[in-house]
Amino acid sequence: MSDTAEEERKLRYERRKAAYRSARRVLARSSVLSTLRERLARLENAHELYDLDETADLYGNGVVEALEDKVAGLLGTQAAAFFPTGTMAQQVALRCWAGRTGDPRVALHPLAHLEVHERHAFTQVSALRPVRLNSAPRQPTAAEIRDLDEPFGTLLLELPLRDAGFVLPSWEELDELVAAARERDAVVHFDGARLWETTVHFGRPLKEIAALADSVYVSFYKSLDGFGGAALAGPTTLVDEAKAWRHRYGGQIFQQFPTALSALAGLERELPRLPGYVRHARVVAAALREGFAAAGVPWARVHPEQPHTNEFQVWLPYDADAVAEAAVRQAEETGTLLFARPWDAPGPGLAVTEIDVRAAGLEWTPEDVKAAVAEFVARVRRGADG
Repeated sequence: MSDTAEEERKLRYERRKAAYRSARRVLARSSVLSTLRERLARLENAHELYDLDETADLYGNGVVEALEDKVAGLLGTQAAAFFPTGTMAQQVALRCWAGRTGDPRVALHPLAHLEVHERHAFTQVSALRPVRLNSAPRQPTAAEIRDLDEPFGTLLLELPLRDAGFVLPSWEELDELVAAARERDAVVHFDGARLWETTVHFGRPLKEIAALADSVYVSFYKSLDGFGGAALAGPTTLVDEAKAWRHRYGGQIFQQFPTALSALAGLERELPRLPGYVRHARVVAAALREGFAAAGVPWARVHPEQPHTNEFQVWLPYDADAVAEAAVRQAEETGTLLFARPWDAPGPGLAVTEIDVRAAGLEWTPEDVKAAVAEFVARVRRGADG
């Protein structure tokens, strides 16, 4: 990439941030670009969540323990441990299971977060070894697990699989995946960073979903808009061991009450809203498909066609820089930001982005979406002609 192109992308990123903050209409208001004042406002009514006259937490007690108990109750597990990051939580979980099974091999999808976004920490730091299930951008099948040509101690399933389009197996398929792992004497760990969003697709409560696995990791900021943090939930013996490793990995932090309170706020306020976001994401996805068809776009894809969560992908037959510029211009000129996330180029003349539907998106009707699509496509074409 030339220096000029790189500078243009950096400038566009700054313009997109400014457009996002000033836009009157977006599909999701993310906390990523919020000011400190806006983020601290999340704790405005913290007294409703926890007794603020209690002393602050010290190395994981107090409000942190209350959060752990809350998570264990929601997931139906014996216990849960708070971790400052999901990377640490999952690495510790897999390390503990490797010690118990005697096998450091982890069967997982090559698009799993551990493989793509964590600089291979679980192999480099914890001496674990990946066994890749398949290379297709989808969830694995039970047959693929049964037919693996080498043993493994732990099966890791990312639910949903974000880099494949936030995709989930069906409930029956998930049950078969777990059974296939059990047949091979392996334990099952759910990378459930966004597990909170899966209940509509599975048609099951969180407890029933989590009960399929031996351990579950959940995030407090991806779906719940917390300040950060994660939890590892499972049997008491595993969680106790995980807390020992948490200390060794540097996760025994002096005080974490702001993050813990924000997580409690997310569980109290945002978690009950997630099913509504998922259902409306399906309305938005259908309107996007209709909008691109009406605009005469020769090839466009919403993936999955019916989103499995409140997040999904949009694929377009255009240069990624061209659609990124059109998205920013639309927000600057109309106050409507239809595509708030970056665009990637998976191939020549192709562009893909992610859509996130949250509270702000509930205000959008199908007609609003289709009108925004028409305006967006017009800008893409003007840019191509110009």
